[in-house]
Amino acid sequence: AARPDRRQGPPGSPVALGSMTAPLPQRVFAEALGSTLLVATVVGSGIMAERLAGGNAALALLGNTLPTGAILVVLVTLFAPTSGAHFNPAVTAVLAARGAFPASEVAAYVAAQCVGAISGTLVAHLMFGLAPLAVGDHARSGPGLWLGETVATFALVLVVLEGSRVAAHAIPWLVGLVITAAYWFTSSTSFANPAVTLARGLTTTFAGIALADVPAFVAAQLAGAALASLAATALAPRR
Repeated sequence: AARPDRRQGPPGSPVALGSMTAPLPQRVFAEALGSTLLVATVVGSGIMAERLAGGNAALALLGNTLPTGAILVVLVTLFAPTSGAHFNPAVTAVLAARGAFPASEVAAYVAAQCVGAISGTLVAHLMFGLAPLAVGDHARSGPGLWLGETVATFALVLVVLEGSRVAAHAIPWLVGLVITAAYWFTSSTSFANPAVTLARGLTTTFAGIALADVPAFVAAQLAGAALASLAATALAPRR
């Protein structure tokens, strides 16, 4: 009997949103391009929002939130058929751990996501007349913020896993909406993505994070992703 194509994933898995039959170089390019556009939106809208908000932090955060949620809907819709639209090492790692994505391709996806994300920061900086990259200096540290990142990533990954099972057609909107909500209900404003966090460690603008604070955020994100995988397993229908 032919071996099943693990890129298809089990029924209801996130990779089932697309055929995932594109060659690996094409899928890696899609992940890099999507990550670039995502971070360019996050960082760029943060710069624009801060410049226009007149010192109103809440208004600036709102101006950063809405474009981020919107671009996620667009990017997941466009790129899911090609690469699965992970754009997030935590999502890729969870899918691989659950047997829904080939472990041999994780490194290529994560590298593309990180390079793409950093490119997004560079593009945003150049659009607004800033140096291409800068060492982030916006301190974001402490148990409350780490818990916020755990919760944000838990929510995102649970939405990806459960949403793909119960409402796969709605995944782009579910992802965009959960990040939009988590910007406001989590203490950390919902980075929820190791590649994006690294890229935001290379800007001193509104969306930035001190580079030294990135490892703790990433650790919290991976913990949240692992907990979401456990929760999804507990919620899965029993056969």
